[in-house]
Amino acid sequence: MTTNRGERPGGPAPAADLDESTRVRVQKRTLTVVVVSQVLGGAGLAAGITVGALLAQEMLSRDGLEGLPVGLFTLGSALAAYLVGRFTHRWGRRVGLGIGFGAGGIGSLGVVLAAVTGNVPLLFVSLFVYGAGTATNLQARYAGTDLALPARRGAAISIAMVATTLGAVAGPNLVEPLGVLATTLGIPPLAGPFLLAGVAYLAAGATLMVFLRPDPYLLARRRDARAAEGAGTAEPPRAAEGAGTAEGPLTTEAPGRAPGPTGPDTAEPAPRAGVGAYVGATVMVLSQIAMVAIMTMTPVHMRAHHHDLAAVGLVIGIHVGAMYLPSLITGVLVDKVGRTPMAIASGITLLLAGLTAALAPADSLFWLILALALLGLGWNFGVIAGTALVVDATVPQNRPRTQGTIDVLIALAGAGGGAMSGVVVAATDFATLSLAGGVLSLMLIPVLVWARRRGRRTPDA
Repeated sequence: MTTNRGERPGGPAPAADLDESTRVRVQKRTLTVVVVSQVLGGAGLAAGITVGALLAQEMLSRDGLEGLPVGLFTLGSALAAYLVGRFTHRWGRRVGLGIGFGAGGIGSLGVVLAAVTGNVPLLFVSLFVYGAGTATNLQARYAGTDLALPARRGAAISIAMVATTLGAVAGPNLVEPLGVLATTLGIPPLAGPFLLAGVAYLAAGATLMVFLRPDPYLLARRRDARAAEGAGTAEPPRAAEGAGTAEGPLTTEAPGRAPGPTGPDTAEPAPRAGVGAYVGATVMVLSQIAMVAIMTMTPVHMRAHHHDLAAVGLVIGIHVGAMYLPSLITGVLVDKVGRTPMAIASGITLLLAGLTAALAPADSLFWLILALALLGLGWNFGVIAGTALVVDATVPQNRPRTQGTIDVLIALAGAGGGAMSGVVVAATDFATLSLAGGVLSLMLIPVLVWARRRGRRTPDA
């Protein structure tokens, strides 16, 4: 089986492909390509979270189901995360991410068609497929870490994520002009953002398929295998204890055997991920539930209190900006201060967001903006800290599958949070939902405390 330029994924490679200068050069190129794809992907991501609930409300004409679109495309993103992880392990980041964005683009255009024809089943199917773009946009952050040094992984994750900001912030603020454009084309106004999403996702996929060469994951796997051979041991290189993180055993690389010469099709079992992968997954799952639940119902809450679409777009745009724009600073803090302190900061920030949203006057745009900005910032802290924990606790042989599996859990958590948010608000109110989301996020703190204690007792865990 061959891949990019006839590379054999697990086979021998020329020494020139594996030296440090090549690593630095390919890492820079990878980050550049990922940045471009994330700018495009961010525009596609914004459509669903800005008008998805409003479009469902318009087409279904029933209360309590407004969270269904987010639940559907987040559920679709769970399947996509699994598949992208498997495709990446077999064929590399280029193919995995390219296919994921392509599916997201097709789903976006399906939503537009469903809105035009009034076809509710097609709307549901298309939203499910649209979720592939969401999952791929999130998984692209891992591409920046494949060739990054351990002490620079937080920064690499942050560069990939901050690139999402431009498209993600612009998308919600284009709701009104896209609505006008859609109307002139005979399309319902709320379907306008999905037109942008379709074009953006397809362009992101094409960018990765054409320019992400050589593939960073395949190169990282070959480097790992060559390093193990050079050391005369079957154990892959490990990160230094707490390298660049002010952490201890929790952030070490997972132990295990290096990938064998036959690549992904080998029968050799993959090494287990370290405990940090489970901790990182917990941090990201809880952050996702709290964020998605509150975010999903904010546009519906605002429309019920007579805020116009421009105001909704502004609030969601600032929220999405807070999800991604602080990433460069967050990445540095995750590398320098540590993964665990930043994960704790995530829980506290999400609690403040929930309290602010619950206590904010419904007619106050300022307080809603503040609540959703805090919500995005808390999610940002959790995702970057959690992602770094996962990368630290894995090796190239098991990394894509572990990352894909964890992103499945994140997507399922978001799907549950999104689907249940409408039910909770229908049974109680928006304030209750916001308080519940904020309190839920604090559950990650005891998990982190347990993990730190376990790490001290078993340094090699």
